[in-house]
Amino acid sequence: MNGFRSFLYQLAKILGDINAIKKGKVGRRIGRRIAGKATGKGLGKLFK
Repeated sequence: MNGFRSFLYQLAKILGDINAIKKGKVGRRIGRRIAGKATGKGLGKLFK
């Protein structure tokens, strides 16, 4: 079941990328993804 959920999340990410390309909002999406990763790393260190 865990592998299937991972597959669905990957598929959603790819579809979101395609949608951003169609709408011309790739830069905004990249910025948000970088910000999200930085936030996740910071919270991970905080609650370690």
